[in-house]
Amino acid sequence: MEVAIVFMFLFAVVFGIFYLFYSTRNKERLALIEKGVDAKIFMQGERQKKSTLTGRVVVLNLSLLLMGIGLGVFLALILTTYTQLDEEAIYPSLIFFMGGLGLFTGFHLTKKLEDE
Repeated sequence: MEVAIVFMFLFAVVFGIFYLFYSTRNKERLALIEKGVDAKIFMQGERQKKSTLTGRVVVLNLSLLLMGIGLGVFLALILTTYTQLDEEAIYPSLIFFMGGLGLFTGFHLTKKLEDE
């Protein structure tokens, strides 16, 4: 029974996010049209260029995050094997640290990619 409640809440959250996104986008577009802005900004050609960049950014950040997590696990394994450090403390700390370092690197690479 509890699983069903969790899935209902998860569905409600996802539905709420999509509803807010599309209703806000619609209101913004209507406001722009009322002000007399050219409708070319809604065309697919402009979005195609941006979506390609967005796809690259997502893949870049996800790959660097996963590499950072893998490197964190590897370094934690090495540290627990050759030192007397507490295993329960070193694994989460190195995983989060290296994952964050990967995301930080991805941020800087994304900035460089957007400047091109």
